[in-house]
Amino acid sequence: MAATNRTDRNDEMMSALKLQRDAFIAARPEPLALRRDRIKRAMALLTDHSDALCKAMSADFGNRSAHQSMITDIEGTKNFGKYCLDNMDAWSKGDKRKLQFPLSLLRAKGEVRYEPKGVVGILSPWNFPVNLSFGPLMQVFAAGNRAMIKPSEFTEATSELTDQLVKQYFAPEECSVFTGSPEVAAAFSSLPFDHMVFTGSTETGKKVMEAAAKNLVPVTLELGGKSPVILGRSADFDKAGERIALGKMMNAGQICLAPDYMMVPEDKEMDAIGSVQSAVHSMYPTLLENDDYASLVSDRHHDRLQSMIADARDKGADVIEVNPGGEDFSASNARKMPLTILRNVTDDMQAMQEEIFGPVLPVKTYRDVNEAIDYVNENDNPLGLYYFGTDKGEQEHVLSRTISGGVTVNDVIFHVSMDDMPFGGVGSSGMGAYHGVEGFREFSHARAVYTQTKVDVAKVAGMKPPYGKKDKAKAA
Repeated sequence: MAATNRTDRNDEMMSALKLQRDAFIAARPEPLALRRDRIKRAMALLTDHSDALCKAMSADFGNRSAHQSMITDIEGTKNFGKYCLDNMDAWSKGDKRKLQFPLSLLRAKGEVRYEPKGVVGILSPWNFPVNLSFGPLMQVFAAGNRAMIKPSEFTEATSELTDQLVKQYFAPEECSVFTGSPEVAAAFSSLPFDHMVFTGSTETGKKVMEAAAKNLVPVTLELGGKSPVILGRSADFDKAGERIALGKMMNAGQICLAPDYMMVPEDKEMDAIGSVQSAVHSMYPTLLENDDYASLVSDRHHDRLQSMIADARDKGADVIEVNPGGEDFSASNARKMPLTILRNVTDDMQAMQEEIFGPVLPVKTYRDVNEAIDYVNENDNPLGLYYFGTDKGEQEHVLSRTISGGVTVNDVIFHVSMDDMPFGGVGSSGMGAYHGVEGFREFSHARAVYTQTKVDVAKVAGMKPPYGKKDKAKAA
């Protein structure tokens, strides 16, 4: 029976893909007004059902601040839709290109047109289930494509609600949603889309890319990794501690761009740790009954983080639990964890080998900033890199010597919220980007169009056989 169900879902998804592709081809060329209408409907969906979506997200997590969800998943995504509406006219204009001399003088023409690819598959994760489904969708629509979405099975209530709402606001030939198990996701990633977007872990990203390669489907992979925070000696440690704590504890650290570990000057280690602790006490005087602080998404994820802390302790790390209210977390089933700072970490610890994705913060020290740079370069390229300090020379030294998907200086995470800047990884943290004009072009085909002059260019250039005719005549 299970195999039959999988086959049925595969057939269902293939039928949906064919429906969308046939509609896409039949409708070409679609006016920009239709693209705008789809974006506006996506924005209306979020506006009309914001409360229900926030409640669904909280139910999926066990607890998640409605205020946070409104900022990160609802308003931020709507604002990105507005950004797309404001810029898509300019994005969709073709580029005139230079031609080799003397072709332009002979009135030949060259241009690049940015045309829609067709049907784009969106595989979205659980940590920001609305933002990371509808954010890419806004730009997929702006580029003139249709879309199929596979949301995460870990946020079941949000995924089911998304499916219901998309059916209300879009025809199936425009946008459709497929919920279900990891097997459904695997089948989804094997469909012959015209492009696919995946947001999630590096390991799963490899599987998605392998499946897509069988159909030569181009992919945008937004992955993760261990995003470092480098505190320079010139940093305002109090301000840095507050901003690091905010970024690390938002969504209980379940953010692909959360600061993964801190690197601080050796003689400033306790100042840096103290500033983070102080900020946590100020923002979260209690945690267990505090609606501002999110739960971990599942028991499995909670157990993984507890195992990571135990592994660090067993291998010699100093474990500092930041528990402002002195609460007993062991007696709760709320899946909430206090921020746990790890000192004296070594590279053989799980916390330094895996992306943490939770409220655990390792601290490494350095004597010279080049030690910090070398450590970053010895490991996989991170999705984000964060530098705190007022020394412009050191800042530029850090940026010019390292590689990362993006950078925020004197804060964390904020670069992803800048609509006009590309968001994406590099190497093991991903490939491709959306946001900005780069996202529009990511979901478009850059089509070269050359218009030939009336002059017989091939003859003038000596490209017509028989070759060497003039030379033979001269020789005779």
